[in-house]
Amino acid sequence: MLFPAGPAAQGIATLWWWMFWGGAAIFALMLALFLWLLLRPAAGQGIPARWWIVGGGLVFPLPVLAALTGAALWLGEGTLGGTAPTRIEAEARMWQWQFRYPDGSATTDVLHLPAGRDVEIVVTSPDVIHSFWIPRLGGKIDAIPGHANRIVLRADAPGEYGGVCAEYCGTGHVDMSFTAVAEADWGRE
Repeated sequence: MLFPAGPAAQGIATLWWWMFWGGAAIFALMLALFLWLLLRPAAGQGIPARWWIVGGGLVFPLPVLAALTGAALWLGEGTLGGTAPTRIEAEARMWQWQFRYPDGSATTDVLHLPAGRDVEIVVTSPDVIHSFWIPRLGGKIDAIPGHANRIVLRADAPGEYGGVCAEYCGTGHVDMSFTAVAEADWGRE
């Protein structure tokens, strides 16, 4: 996830780093205040308790959390993607993935997709809830029985990327992984 190979994953990684540094800044400030009061206990006695609660509990966290929420909404919108000319169907079932391509062919536990192009993946399930996730290419989406969800992904370069079911779906869940193979000469249309 922190080594993105597609634009959706890049947005998620950027958001993660913003949250990491925002959390690190909050931690550093709280640690500095703690050490200051530990080494100079008299320094904090002149400050009313109400100020510590309002300042430390509302005034300081609100701008940080508002900025992180704004970044999450802005970057999250970019991970939704639009429409893609290439559509691949992904059916999750206990405990494997079946992929069907525009030319009518199908593969099990290996997803083939074109490198450098957006691909719409339509995710379904006939049995229980599963979750489709290729961490280096983008966000995850649930496979819900009786419902089709879609996600648009793009692999920036040819290569192999690991994919998993990110929702506990029963005793075989641990083995429910797949490989996404991004190909420069993809010819399944």
